[in-house]
Amino acid sequence: MNAVLIALIAICESVGVGVIGAAVLRVLRRHSVHLSLVAVVVITVCAMDASMLTIVLVGQSDQLPVSTNLAVNFVAGIVSIGIGVVLGRSVVRGSRQLTDAARTFGQEQHFRLADDPPTAELAELARELRVTSAKLAESRSREQAVEASRRQLVAWISHDLRSPLARLRAMTESLEDGVADDLPHYCRKIRGDADRLTGMVDDLFELSRLQSGTLRLTLREVALDDLVSDVVAGLDVLAGQRSIRLRPNRIEPVTAAVDDRMMTRVFNNLLVNAMQYAPANTTVSLDVLADRGWAMVWISDQCGGIPLENIGSVFDVGWRGAQRAPGTERGGGLGLSIVQGVVQAHGGTVSVRNVPGGCRFEVRLPLHAR
Repeated sequence: MNAVLIALIAICESVGVGVIGAAVLRVLRRHSVHLSLVAVVVITVCAMDASMLTIVLVGQSDQLPVSTNLAVNFVAGIVSIGIGVVLGRSVVRGSRQLTDAARTFGQEQHFRLADDPPTAELAELARELRVTSAKLAESRSREQAVEASRRQLVAWISHDLRSPLARLRAMTESLEDGVADDLPHYCRKIRGDADRLTGMVDDLFELSRLQSGTLRLTLREVALDDLVSDVVAGLDVLAGQRSIRLRPNRIEPVTAAVDDRMMTRVFNNLLVNAMQYAPANTTVSLDVLADRGWAMVWISDQCGGIPLENIGSVFDVGWRGAQRAPGTERGGGLGLSIVQGVVQAHGGTVSVRNVPGGCRFEVRLPLHAR
């Protein structure tokens, strides 16, 4: 058998071992990169050994010259090394793909990997990058929503500030010019606008404290049924002006550890909001009860319900409903955001859902301080 044929046989055997090795590396994709690198070394050595064994067996029978043996061994060695390089590149290729995907992730802020990585470590890293990409996308969406809400809030607040300021300016000019014929009436109007501006500034300050985490609560044991009753009593005149009936529905004696000043604001905001959206000659009902370690306060109205596409945005900063009772002024859209922030600061939750004829706000507070 001549040297060329022997070399071809050796090369074919090395390539065959390399193909088997490629299949082995495919099986080892879910295992450690250490195991894959060991497999590349073992496959390369096996390819070389297979070629050497063929040369030895055939060469001894044909008594090939030493130079021919060396040449055939050299060719078989080159082929084996080439197989090792090819298999090694298949392992390294996954790292390069991951690097390119990470670079694209940095530019487009979206992680995409075309193929599965060839080792367990790279696959784990790819999974973490996918999770990070999803979290960043969610964070960006949330940030964009907050920014849009802030821009909307600034626009609304600017509009709402402009109206009372314009009225104050007009009335003060009338007083300066001496054309005001009903001084007590002008004074009441000026005080009303001043109170409205003060309330908006207070809401902004309270919201900033909630968002910055600087709100400090003074917790003490408070009878929530009495607290709600006091808030209702303070709103009787406003309810009468708007022909709204405030009706206790199910009031149980419930004591919870809360900041009574802040919770008074919560219930006041919820009741005023209900009266602003409820039509005249309807009822706003209240429930106070305890349920499995939680104090529950429900405020239900007959506003007709909140559209399903808006019900998830009710507590967003700046959100204001479209349907408002005639004669009521539009606020800055901060009341319900303050409600949510204060309730969450107490370790509770607040939610809203539609009920027959209207909607119900549900405040859930822990009975004991957390």
